[in-house]
Parts: sequence; C-alpha cells; structure tokens
Amino acid sequence: MRILFLGDVMGRTGRAAITARLAGLRAEWSLDFVVVNGENASSGAGLTPDHAKAILAAGADCITLGDHAFDQKDMLSFIETEPRIIRPLNFSKVAPGKGFRVFTATQGRKVLVTQVLGQVFMKRPFDDPFSAIEGVLKTHALGAAVQAAVVDVHAEATSEKMGMGHWCDGQASLVVGTHTHVPTADAMILKGGTAYLTDAGMCGDYDSVIGMEKMEPLRRFVTGMAKGRFEPAEGEATLSGVFVETDDRTGKALRVQPVRVGGRLAESAP
Repeated sequence: MRILFLGDVMGRTGRAAITARLAGLRAEWSLDFVVVNGENASSGAGLTPDHAKAILAAGADCITLGDHAFDQKDMLSFIETEPRIIRPLNFSKVAPGKGFRVFTATQGRKVLVTQVLGQVFMKRPFDDPFSAIEGVLKTHALGAAVQAAVVDVHAEATSEKMGMGHWCDGQASLVVGTHTHVPTADAMILKGGTAYLTDAGMCGDYDSVIGMEKMEPLRRFVTGMAKGRFEPAEGEATLSGVFVETDDRTGKALRVQPVRVGGRLAESAP
C-alpha cells in the first residue's frame, strides 16, 4: 500500500497548498491512503468544521488533530459527526470523538490511524501515551485485523517521539512525529519493520517562525514582551510529510521517504 502523511497544516496558506496540490499528488503517486494533520489549519490554532471539510474534499482520507484539537469550539460537536477526524488517544476521557479508527483504503484494505500526545515539555499532563497505544495496536494486529497502521505522535521532545517509534516497532507501519513544524532528516525503517520519522514538518510558509509571521515572535524573543497576536505567515507553503510503501501481507514498511513539495524547501517526491 502507498500511504502519504502530511504534517501540521498551518493557516490559510497551508490549506491552499492542500487544496491546490493534494488531488494531483494522489494521482501522480498512485496513493492508496492519505493522512493529514490539521490541528493548526484554522488561523494557526485548531480546526473549524468548514476547513476540515475542505481538507477532506481535497483528497485526505483522514485528519489527525493534537493539543489544539478543540481550540475551535465548533469541533467539539462536529467531531462526533465526522468519523474521519481523529483526536489524541490519551486526551481527556470525556473528550468527544475517537482516538483511533480503522478506515477502508483502495481494494478494501484496512488502515488503522491513531494519535497520541507526548508528555515531555507539553503544557498539560496528558495520560501515558505508551500504555494508551499498546492496547490499540495489540487489538489491531498488522497483517491480520489491518493491512497498515499509522501512528501520529504529537509531541515536543524528539527523544519521546523516538521512544514511541521503538515502542511500536513491528506493530505499526508508520510512526511519525508532528507538532514542532520542523521536518527532520531521520526517515528510516526500524528493525521490526516500522517506518519512522521524528517530525513530518508543516504544510505552511517556511519564511516564518514555525509558520507564524516573524516580527511578533522575534519581538518576544528579544524583549520578553508581547505587542500583538501571533499570525500565520501568508507566503507560499511547502507541503511537508512522509511517504511509505507497505507490504499488504505483513503491514510492514518496504520503503520510506520524506516529502517536500513547493515553497521554499527543496522538493522531493517518491
């Protein structure tokens, strides 16, 4: 199976890049399943129902969220009606929506998508992501219950993401980090057959500070004082993420490659 995962969609420019490019990439790369992290798609903080619909209509099969899952309050009710949106598995037990779901890809193949939030350096103490993911992967075995499994690790610390990769090795097709908006260069297939990337990067304008217009973050770094709000940068976006090809029989990765399309970053493609 040929799977594409795209990192955090950042504001208007990130949404525009998804709308303009994703359908073409699906056809050109013969993609079977596409996951998009959309938790910053609406003004850099959360995801509105209308923006979720636009990302899905553009060609995403599933949207994952993150620590900003419910910054846009309409998502509290919308997520209950849209099964293609996945919120973090170890979020509050009273949170609406689901932290994992099995989807049907091309040729009837089953794909598990789940997301966990890290604990290290995060502002809120979420439940243990390792024990949370363990039960889900055990009940959705690769090559049996599902033909592929994608784990989005929404976390700050690279060490915690790497730990999750090794924890899931052999039980997931892809473990990919999100949240920091900076693409890493460590795409690899772990010993157990799981494709891994510490951070997918963002779908946004890289002439910025992690997707935000530069002046306000720089002012705060230099003076320690805020003058205005953070606003998403509006230049041309780069679509950043990772491509993985899996073995339908085992669900394990055969090939993994970072994806950088358009914008200021060097282009790469499967």
